[in-house]
Amino acid sequence: MNPALRTFLILAALVVAGALIFPSSYYYRVGTLVWINTLAVTGIVVLLGYVGLVSLGHAGFFAIGAYATAILPSYGVPSVLAAILGAAGAGLLAAIVGRPILRLSGYYLAIATLGLGMLIWMVLSKEAWLTGGPDGMTVMGANARDLFKLVGLNLRSAESWYWVTGTFAVLGAVLAVNLGNSPWGRALRAIHDSDVAASSLGIDVAKAKSMAFTISAVYAAVAGALLALANGYITPEVGGFMHSVEMVTMAVLGGAASVFGALVGALILTALPQVLTVFADYEHMILGAVMVLTMILMRRGLVPALVDLAKRRRK
Repeated sequence: MNPALRTFLILAALVVAGALIFPSSYYYRVGTLVWINTLAVTGIVVLLGYVGLVSLGHAGFFAIGAYATAILPSYGVPSVLAAILGAAGAGLLAAIVGRPILRLSGYYLAIATLGLGMLIWMVLSKEAWLTGGPDGMTVMGANARDLFKLVGLNLRSAESWYWVTGTFAVLGAVLAVNLGNSPWGRALRAIHDSDVAASSLGIDVAKAKSMAFTISAVYAAVAGALLALANGYITPEVGGFMHSVEMVTMAVLGGAASVFGALVGALILTALPQVLTVFADYEHMILGAVMVLTMILMRRGLVPALVDLAKRRRK
């Protein structure tokens, strides 16, 4: 079966299964956050898993998508168009700064992307006249009632946002799988193995890295726009350093080279803290222990480790 079709069928089935078993709006709300994080982390998979580049500033692109969706409607721009412009703006910024930044490697690259993310966070925090400052701002088009009017969805409900975010996450995963199996995807994986070897094969390494960085930024911005619309309120914390670390952790935990790993990592770090609240003061300790053990026992992430285990059992 075609990998993209298989990805679509599995993820679509998971979206439907969640809607069938969730007993209340609270679960739909958590499911919405899982799908938003899955979409953002899928962009990290393209950058980290396919090319091997680490970005500690991707929350900045997430925030650009979120704040564009919050700010532009106050100037008469429809919410949907604002989200599209936010994603385009994040992609343009990534394309502009990507070329010089991506000449770096290793921890130099990580620090450079961290600096970019911190600059975006500082602008959002300090320019209170535009962004509301540290207190954040209300998203005027949060209900986006015109968005899916034709199919009769009431986007004021948690259930509707679950379906919308699930649809975007599925489409994002399918596009990422298609990219991974395309000639460009094979070029990105060649760069992951060796820049020099890829260059000797005629691959424009700088262009390929810039493309991956731009694509991952657009994924993050779209996820940010969805979060802003679903929440109805946004603060600069969505662009903070810890959010960037959280996204990278989700990717590594689930399996940085796997689109399904993006879902698993997002599910663990989004839903597990909700489950562990019953342990009160021990919540963070248990979550940390789970992550440490996973990294020790399954260094490539949960999904690749489980796939390898299943293959060995078949033999």
